[in-house]
Amino acid sequence: MTKLLFRLPCPTSRFLPNATLAGAVLVLLAGTAAAQRGGASGPPEHAAVEPINDGTNPYETIRDWGTLPDGRSWGSVSAVDVDIDGVHIWAGDRCGSNSCADSDLDPIVKLGPDGNVVQAFGGGLIHWPHGMDVDSEGNVWIADAASVAEVGQDPTASGKGHTVIKFSPQGEVLLTLGTPGEAGDPPTHFTQPADVQIAPDGSIFVAEAHGAQFLDEAGPTSIGRISKFAPDGTLITSWGSWGYGDGQFRGPHSFAMDSQGRLFIADRGNRRIQIFDQEGTHLDTWYQFSRNSGIFIDANDVLYAVDSESDDNYNPGWKKGLRVGSARTGEVMYFIPAHESARPSGMGGVGSIGEGVAADAAGNIIVGEVGPIQGLTKFVLR
Repeated sequence: MTKLLFRLPCPTSRFLPNATLAGAVLVLLAGTAAAQRGGASGPPEHAAVEPINDGTNPYETIRDWGTLPDGRSWGSVSAVDVDIDGVHIWAGDRCGSNSCADSDLDPIVKLGPDGNVVQAFGGGLIHWPHGMDVDSEGNVWIADAASVAEVGQDPTASGKGHTVIKFSPQGEVLLTLGTPGEAGDPPTHFTQPADVQIAPDGSIFVAEAHGAQFLDEAGPTSIGRISKFAPDGTLITSWGSWGYGDGQFRGPHSFAMDSQGRLFIADRGNRRIQIFDQEGTHLDTWYQFSRNSGIFIDANDVLYAVDSESDDNYNPGWKKGLRVGSARTGEVMYFIPAHESARPSGMGGVGSIGEGVAADAAGNIIVGEVGPIQGLTKFVLR
């Protein structure tokens, strides 16, 4: 979507790769067979990057921001974005738990600056709201990933999921891509679409597949694919495959687009951000923002990258947290540490921080929490 301008405090620039940890980290990578899931391996290039786990934090944390109507409790939230007015926030609540498969609650909510819901829709239409984008006309796009492994419910039985849905700002369904409840290949199907991004010209980008990050070897279910569609839903091209190399993916989890129109992809399983032009040409790979679940770029090309999963098993040496930097230079400027939590979150380890991220016109950050902390967190510039 078109992001609005705001003033960022003068940063203290810091970052970049250092090869001194390469040997030690490679040893750690080789010893990850005891993981609670597969997918603990990573690209060898990652081992040469010195972890960024501290730094200036100019934000005040406001937990449990946002109030749902009728005493309803928040569930997991990974889908968040800012409205075209730069003030209101959109979020995709997983219906008070981690799935909307058996719920008629409206998962898509719009919150005002006071945190109260001013609009809600989508009840009965979405299985697992995972990714979101608000386009330049204010339409709300939802990637319904519908992973059986994640929610324990079969999307085929529910007749929902494996789709991307375009809603008007009032909640009318304007377009559905994919076949609800059925996994497969474009142009008629998706497999666990994790996110959707709308370019200024209306082109639609879809990332697959969410569960591919949990694989260490290629197989029949290993999919790493980006598809580009015309505004009317006609498939233009697809690129990518499962793997560790540039242009390959292990769970492309989130999109963002900078002022140049470059497509940033959080390749979570590979602990990196890959950058492409809109035709699929690989431009760069960045490891310094860690293992990102969600990314967001504002109109000043400030990059917000939230890491909800790093631990000694899945990203040795790195800590969960929110890293703020430049989409132009790749510098990491700020680090917001994870919240304290009573039990591990994400893939394990200490602390908890969310998966979805957006920033409003005032420079405040909204993060969607997946668990054990749920709902929304707001980070306000001091």
